[in-house]
Amino acid sequence: IRIPYRETIRKTAEAQGRHKKQTGGSGQFGDCWLRISPNPGEGYEFIDEIVGGKIPRGFIPAIDKGVQDAMLEGFLAGYPMVDLKCAVYDGSYHAVDSNEMAFKTAARIGFRAACEKADVVVLEPMANMDVTVGEEYAGAVMSDISTRRGRIVGTDSNDAGETVIKVRVPYAEVVSYTKDLRSITRGSGSYLIQLEGYEQAPADVQKKLAQAYQEARSAGN
Repeated sequence: IRIPYRETIRKTAEAQGRHKKQTGGSGQFGDCWLRISPNPGEGYEFIDEIVGGKIPRGFIPAIDKGVQDAMLEGFLAGYPMVDLKCAVYDGSYHAVDSNEMAFKTAARIGFRAACEKADVVVLEPMANMDVTVGEEYAGAVMSDISTRRGRIVGTDSNDAGETVIKVRVPYAEVVSYTKDLRSITRGSGSYLIQLEGYEQAPADVQKKLAQAYQEARSAGN
């Protein structure tokens, strides 16, 4: 199962994206300055701050598209980026060589350059779980949950006298939980799970994901 990790930024950063290519005929030229900043829980927002015609209006959507394409690729571990604002605030163009493709490429370059300085982190999907077990297994289940970086939110009991343990836990830690719970409770335990929200992954998890991404990229080249 591929865990739906995401990436985001923790700092505001600025960078230039410049794409210049000269071939036989007309070349390609795009130049833009981008500012990216955290936008927690609010998704992606693109802001056009260009004044004085430094970049013609017709090229602005291409810059937006270049940024979004780069966000989809991820930066640290290859997972889509979320919850950031991107403003284009300066740049330049060439009357002949500038086109949408050139500005899209420039935006991608500028975005990745800004990410170098923006403290990119991996977010892991979190799950809320209700684990229902016989009272005699409650302690063992809670101990097991804690080894999975889970937090016990509360406990309750149902009409059958079973213990209902409310848990918040990283989804990656419970993808194969059915088998493990059966083992702990001798087949009697059950659970409900719902994905809800993201939290910053611990440093060791981020490092492992980033290393796997770099190795995959190296193997692909």
